[in-house]
Amino acid sequence: MTDTSSSLRILLTNDDGIDAPGIAAMREELTAVGDVTVVAPAENQSGVGRARNEHAVRRDHPWGYALEGTPADCVAYALRGLDADFDIVVSGINDGPNAGNYVVGRSGTVGAGVEAAFLGTPAVAVSSYHARDFFCHPPEEYDFSRPARVARALTERVFGTDVFDEVDLLNVNAPADVPSPRMRVTRPFADYDQQVDHDPDAGALPDGDREHDLDDDEVYVRLQDISWPDSVGFENPFPLDDEHRDRYPVGSDRRAMVDGEVSVSPLAVHHGHATDPRLASIVESLSEQVE
Repeated sequence: MTDTSSSLRILLTNDDGIDAPGIAAMREELTAVGDVTVVAPAENQSGVGRARNEHAVRRDHPWGYALEGTPADCVAYALRGLDADFDIVVSGINDGPNAGNYVVGRSGTVGAGVEAAFLGTPAVAVSSYHARDFFCHPPEEYDFSRPARVARALTERVFGTDVFDEVDLLNVNAPADVPSPRMRVTRPFADYDQQVDHDPDAGALPDGDREHDLDDDEVYVRLQDISWPDSVGFENPFPLDDEHRDRYPVGSDRRAMVDGEVSVSPLAVHHGHATDPRLASIVESLSEQVE
């Protein structure tokens, strides 16, 4: 039994929507170690990053509240709009991985954690992948209990230590199908390109992209991420051969996934700062020229 007098006060959210299987599995695990309040999007908000809205509609939910907004909206509302204090924010479980610099920057799951960090609350973002299928989709066909147990253990262990003195957010990618996976501290690995197709078959476009007939000076374009080698958009990049394994060094989040491990990437949200004397010289010289 958990001692509720000393249990964690946990805000739980996600980007797949409050009715997604991943958040249900995460809530079931977290209630064993803390007092869990759920504030999550009413509908799927995947891929929205840290987008925010000025207005949102809140609905009561047996676990807390469903918000007609983004994951970052949910966190902002909960941390500043509820009469409650939270020790930590947990976001997930996402029904697919969020690894690599570019993908992490676009993820609504991670975006919720970034919002929490900016508001002064440590966060853990949790995503699940499948060592064969890659994406856990459709999510109803996958078991998120193993990633939920991993996230619960990590959340309980790191809180109260000095980990969050320097780290704002832990980004976790855990396999759903690997028994007793190894856990590894990792760093996001940058590997990204973009494929652009002109005038694709209109019949293959989502309905929302066919708002009107094309004029003579208009062309349909399709933008698709290449975030893993030899895969475009949401194609499954697994299994990766030895050449691809060697592409990602041990200690990177992508290599951990290739090896079926739990990737734990400690992140800071200040966006970094670089110094370059050449830039300082250019700016100084321009300041003397521009009136």
